[in-house]
Amino acid sequence: MHDKHCRTHSRYGLENHGIRNPNDVFWSLPTARLYEKILPRAEGRLSHLGPIVVRTGHHTGRSANDKFVVRESTTEDHIWWGDVNPPISEEQFDRLHTSMTQHLETQDIYVQDCFAGADPEYRLPVRIITQYGWHSLFARNMFIQATPEELQNHVPQFTVINAPRFHATPSMDGTNSETFIIINFKKKLVLIGGTSYAGETKKSIFTVMNFLMPQKGVLPMHCSANIDRDNNTALFFGLSGTGKTTLSADASRILIGDDEHGWSDRGVFNFEGGCYAKLIRLSPEAEPEIYSTTRRFGTILENVALDSRTRMVDLDDDTFTENTRASYHISAIPNASRDGIGGHPKTVIFLSADAFGVLPPVAKLSKEQAMYHFISGYTARVAGTERGVDEPSPVFSACYGAPFMPMHPMRYAELLGHKLDLHSSQVWLINTGWSGGPYGVGARISLAHTRAIVNAALDGKLNDVATEQEPFFGLNIPKECPGVPSEILNPRKTWSNVDEYDTQAKKLADMFAANFAQFADQTDAAIRNAGPAL
Repeated sequence: MHDKHCRTHSRYGLENHGIRNPNDVFWSLPTARLYEKILPRAEGRLSHLGPIVVRTGHHTGRSANDKFVVRESTTEDHIWWGDVNPPISEEQFDRLHTSMTQHLETQDIYVQDCFAGADPEYRLPVRIITQYGWHSLFARNMFIQATPEELQNHVPQFTVINAPRFHATPSMDGTNSETFIIINFKKKLVLIGGTSYAGETKKSIFTVMNFLMPQKGVLPMHCSANIDRDNNTALFFGLSGTGKTTLSADASRILIGDDEHGWSDRGVFNFEGGCYAKLIRLSPEAEPEIYSTTRRFGTILENVALDSRTRMVDLDDDTFTENTRASYHISAIPNASRDGIGGHPKTVIFLSADAFGVLPPVAKLSKEQAMYHFISGYTARVAGTERGVDEPSPVFSACYGAPFMPMHPMRYAELLGHKLDLHSSQVWLINTGWSGGPYGVGARISLAHTRAIVNAALDGKLNDVATEQEPFFGLNIPKECPGVPSEILNPRKTWSNVDEYDTQAKKLADMFAANFAQFADQTDAAIRNAGPAL
């Protein structure tokens, strides 16, 4: 049967999105049939044991400077306008939309009708319209698949039109370059052009969920989540390089999801149906579950080096980018949840790789401290090799995901504080970075010790341990932790020169304060006072 006449597709046609004269339309093709489209059209290459290897051209990551939100009357008072959410006019959006639909005329188009949000109470019907078969496979991997019955009656509440071969004209369209990612909340439509990086589709829908879910009392979160056999859920927040994926991937616990979740009145639920894992220098010993997905039919390997003769991949090769990725359905992880739902978390973990060597390996946070550090979203990059760059640099990303937060961070922090109160959840700040000195002087806290700390927090073994308060951030440091030498718990005691530690701690505290100043006018005194004492 010709794909565009398949009876399992929605009666809600493409004309509703302004697309009226396409060539063939391939509706919600399953994985095997997408392979049959991708390989003959040379969109990707087949690798050993079945993954598709693709290249994304010069865009090997998100184009942060090319993302816009349409300024219109129904939502403009709710958007946190600025560098994160720059505005574009309705007229500019409409002009681009018209040009894109004209570009797609007489072309083959792929459609995936699916959902964001594992909890049926909150799930969002979405439609992903693409030019490439592998982008359609990406959507099938990453979002929650609809049943054949659901497909027939699928009416999307948000649609993404992704046309990599269509480019904007900046002087006419108001964009910063030929590339654009534009969200229109009024029209429930996302336009993506000029980039083949598939992560733009995933993160645009995450941004949409970050806007819609708080209106339903759901806290959207850029975090991983897992659950034990007794239904005890834990959340792991952390920016890139902090160990979020590694520490949440525990064979003794069930993975709910690795990146995007909601916390509702019913519990925690995954926004996604798949994972989008970083692969560079992935170790089969350290992360066997993720490694196994790189040898699996249905996985997409983005910008991974491939031997053209043997079709073996090299996960250590960064020729194309450090940001090599795998997209795979969550069922590829043996201990992953099939329904993507967990209970209310009793344990919430904020991960920071502090390259300044200041933060303790673990600290117990009050609700106000949790809100302060949630708004701050801190980690640090290590010193580079360039001349004159000889110390770490701080990285602050509000709510551990600022690029995807359309509203003011305080809106999300208030929801977090409310849920911490309601469910008596305990928040722990865990430093996976350096101790005994900054990067280049001290040593990175061992993974074995960090795992022991995480396990103690999850098992409740730190809840009643005596603490001591350090003077710069007001953090309460446990005096003991099973499996961890007590002498490393207070970072000041690990430095050979305590005066140097004090100078470094004061410097980092000043950085926190400088960053938080942008939020001070919308935060109350209790939260502001939960930060460093200057």
